[in-house]
Amino acid sequence: MSEHRDIKIISFVGLVGAGKTTATEYMAAKGIPKVSFGDIIRQSMARADIEQTPEKERAFISHLLSRGHAQFIEQHTLPHFHKLIESGQKRIITDGSSSLEEYRALMSAFPGSVTTIAIVTPKHTRYGRLEKRATHPLTRTEAIARDIAEAEYEHKAAPIALADHYIANDGSKDDLYDTLDRLVEKLEFTR
Repeated sequence: MSEHRDIKIISFVGLVGAGKTTATEYMAAKGIPKVSFGDIIRQSMARADIEQTPEKERAFISHLLSRGHAQFIEQHTLPHFHKLIESGQKRIITDGSSSLEEYRALMSAFPGSVTTIAIVTPKHTRYGRLEKRATHPLTRTEAIARDIAEAEYEHKAAPIALADHYIANDGSKDDLYDTLDRLVEKLEFTR
């Protein structure tokens, strides 16, 4: 644990459309390096020459979960964090650890260094955002099915329930940014 004493990692968790990526991109724009669990999944799909559609991404994730997601995380995700730390980074953000396996792996690899922030949004607001999303839009029916699949098979509810802090994201992006700024200051994350 002593090797990670000065390291602080913020991991955003939440259901699809809650604002994890928006929060991560906002923090990354401030110069904080990020690790995106979703990007790592998509890169792995590209290496395996799998077409990147929402359906195939869900199937790929289901395949990982059935074959031992922990091994994938160890081999493909944690090295991104270690590389940043080895390069001298002391603050990292991620829009990951959304599955129970990812949460456990991150907490185990960096004990005492990870703060989980759950971004929660009423589902009618999330579904409206998802329908308008430029990348991978979802209909209300698709969003409901995804919520159920993520809760049932990916255990996405567990990291949300275990979060250290919660942000209600039911307003504008500026409201989210203001709330993030206050929480990050309180956590002394940028110091």
